[in-house]
This record gives sequence, structure tokens and C-alpha cells, in this order.
Amino acid sequence: MPGRTRAGLAFVAASLPMLMVSLNNLVVTNALPEISSDLSTTISQLQWVVNGYILAFAGLLLTAAALGDRYGRRRVFLCGIALFAAGSVGCALSHSVTMLVGMRVVQGLGAAAVQPLSLTLVADAVPESRRSATIGMWGGVNGLGVALGPLVGGAVTDGISWQWIFWVNVPVALVALVLARRALGESRGADRGLDLPGMVLAAATVTLAVWVIVRAAGLGWGSPAVLAGCVGTVALGTLFVCWERVAKAPLLPLHFYRIPAFVLSNVASLTMFFGVFGSIFFLSQYLQGPLGYSPFSAGLRTLPWTAMPMVVAPLVGPFIDRIGGGRLMAAGLLIQAGALMWIARTARIDLAYSHLAPALLAAGIGMGLVFAPTMAVVLGSVRRHEYGKASGANNTLREVGGALGVAVLTTVFRAHFVDTSDLFKLRAELLSPVDTAEAFVRGMRWAVWLGASVVVLGGLASAAIRRRPLRAAVEEEHTPHHVEAGDSQVPG
Repeated sequence: MPGRTRAGLAFVAASLPMLMVSLNNLVVTNALPEISSDLSTTISQLQWVVNGYILAFAGLLLTAAALGDRYGRRRVFLCGIALFAAGSVGCALSHSVTMLVGMRVVQGLGAAAVQPLSLTLVADAVPESRRSATIGMWGGVNGLGVALGPLVGGAVTDGISWQWIFWVNVPVALVALVLARRALGESRGADRGLDLPGMVLAAATVTLAVWVIVRAAGLGWGSPAVLAGCVGTVALGTLFVCWERVAKAPLLPLHFYRIPAFVLSNVASLTMFFGVFGSIFFLSQYLQGPLGYSPFSAGLRTLPWTAMPMVVAPLVGPFIDRIGGGRLMAAGLLIQAGALMWIARTARIDLAYSHLAPALLAAGIGMGLVFAPTMAVVLGSVRRHEYGKASGANNTLREVGGALGVAVLTTVFRAHFVDTSDLFKLRAELLSPVDTAEAFVRGMRWAVWLGASVVVLGGLASAAIRRRPLRAAVEEEHTPHHVEAGDSQVPG
């Protein structure tokens, strides 16, 4: 089989499961009102349909990457696909919110093995000279999942039932398992020791951190439970860092954080997911609430935002080494920030969609400029055998950033949303007093302004990433990156 054909099949085999996982990040968003009605849930129970997935996903990303280094990346990747499929079947068969949340946790565990290892397997399947272009294509597939999530969720919920947003994962997973077994080669990391204490501490730290963030949105940041959780997170995080300093095969090599480009690219990821995904949360409710669109119509109208990354990211990939990943990331983040400011400034209860669409389009273009360069910078910062750990660290921060964004922006929203009406009931209450919708828009504006400000900070961090010319893979493999921390070890 020719090399390009083999690499193409490997790309499809590694990217298809990632598409499935990225789609499920947002697929339930437009289905939540129907799930709430069918299972007779409260809003406090309903939020865990989303948060249960996030907790498991974020908490196990680093552990899954380490297991792949030890037992084989393809093997752990296949196990992740199978576990995700099993969780999807459980979600579709759920007859109570408790069962649904539990199965969403199972989905999250499978996704934690798929997401970071997908990028590692893709990067291993192509020569170094084609890595940035391939990562651009990978970013486009990731963007496709983000784009299809709200649309598929809304369409399936409107046309069939919410259960089918989970059933559709099963045939995709079966095809992905066959492709991955045939097209992907096995690989392992250089550090094959299992850092069991590090795994436990990392999972506990991230899980508690996300739990605190999620609970803070409802209980308030000053509540005893949240404050205790913050103290516990800091304590666990401190123990994790202290252990990683002395571990023989650390789960997360601390020398990564002496590489400026690695640190700055992770700051960019954190801020983008904070601002953008926090804002998308409110945009979905804005379209279905004050503007009165159905779940499918709301998903369709977010396409200018969510679909553009799948168009832009593959086009950007070949230019990462030429222009610089940091410059592309900075441009993308600043474009996104401008789009969010546009939305915050113009939002009102009778806003015509034609006035909203240009901002959504600009936000999507900006997102597409960030996805591929960020991953190229992250992987370019470390040695080839460290790809899995670097990808796991970046994905963890992205998930924490998204959860933090929703929680903080919700806090800001509630401070200005004087009516205590349930967000997910706004669509049904649209015929009652207009001041309810006005209050929602007022709170959303303040929240989105904050999200835009945080994204600007990410753009400034990206602009500080120094460029360097692409070097031969053999030089990359034999250069101790922690020694050259002053030089940005990235193509951006």
C-alpha cells in the first residue's frame, strides 16, 4: 500500500472516533428541554447530564494518555471507543435521570481515552514535514464535530426523540473499531512506567476542581461547600506537583512548564474555551428563549459559528510553519473576542437573525484559526514520544476552561438576571411578561462581555509565542527541550 494511502487511512481511523467524541460535547445542549420534560427532572439534576460527562472526561485525560504510553496507544484507543459505545447504549436506554447521568460518566471515561490519543496517533502516522498540515485537517474534523453537535441534537430531538442522539454513536463506533484495528499501527511512549500515585492525584485534583466550578454556579463562590472544595483542590494539586518532582516516570513531566511556548499555548486554550464555550452556552438559550427558535432551528442558526472551523482549520494547517502558530492563534482569538463583543453589544429580544449572523461567522473563522495552530505548537514544544502527555495536558486545560467559563459567566449572568425563572423554561414562558426575556438578555450581555475580555487575554498570550524555523525530526528527538526553554521549541 503506498505511503500516502496508508497515512490517509490512518488519519481517518484516528479521526472518526474523535469526531464522535467532539460531537457529543454539545449534542445534548439543544435536547436538554426535551430530556427534562421526558424524565421529569429539575434544573439541578439536568445540569449533571452535561457535567457528569465533563467530570469523567477531564479527570481521566492524563491517565488515559499515560496508559497508552504503557500498554499501547492503539489498544487503549480501541478500549476507549468500545467504552464510549457502551455508555451511549446506556444513555439511550435510560429511564431515569440518575441512570442517564451515570451512563454519561461512562461516555466521558471512553472519551478521555479517545481524544488525546487520536491526535498522538495522527501525528505518529505522518512524516514530520507534513505534521502541521495533517494537524490542520485533524482540527477541521474536530470542528466538524463541534458544528454538527447542536444541529444533530436539535434535528434528532425534533424529528425522532432525544434517545437517538445516543443511538447514532453505536454504528459510528463499530466502524471506527474496524478501521482502527486495520489502519493504525501500535506505538508506545518512551516512559512506560505507571505513575499510579500521580494518576490518582491528577484525577482527584481535576475532578474536584471541575466539581467546584460546576457547583459554584449554583451555590455561589462564597458558599462553604465551594470554599472547602477550593481548599481541597489546592491541597491535592500541591501534592500532585510535589509527587511529580520525585516520580521516576512522572504522569506529567514538569519540564513542560519551563517551555514558554507550551505554557502560552495552554493559556490560549484555557482562555478560548472559557470565553467561547461559556458564551455558546448562553447563545443556545438566547436563540431558544427570547428569540423563540425550536431546538433544530437554533442548531441550524449556530452553524455559521460552529461550522467554520471545519472549513478554516484545514486551510490554515499548511501555513502554520510559514506564518507562525502563535501569530495565527493570536489573530483567531482576537477575531473571536471582537465577535463576542459584537454579540454583547447588539443582543436584544427582537434582534433579527441577519444582524447576528455576521458575528457568528466571524467567531467561527476565529475559532478555525486557533484549533490547528494550538495543537501544532503544543506538539512542537515536546519530543515525539511525549506527544500523548502533552496532548492530555492541553485537553485537560481545555475542559477545565470550558467548565470554568460556564460557571463564571453563569455567576455574572445571575447577578444581572433579576428574574429567577428557569433558563430552560424561557421558551415556554415567552408569552408571559416581556421583562423576563429582557432580563435574560441583560444578564447574557454582561456574561458575554466578560467572556470576550478573557479571550483577549488569550490572544495577547499567543502573540508572545516566538517563532522558530522547522527543524528535522531527528534533531527534535535528540534535543533536550528543557535545556532550550528560552528558545520557543515550536513552529509558531
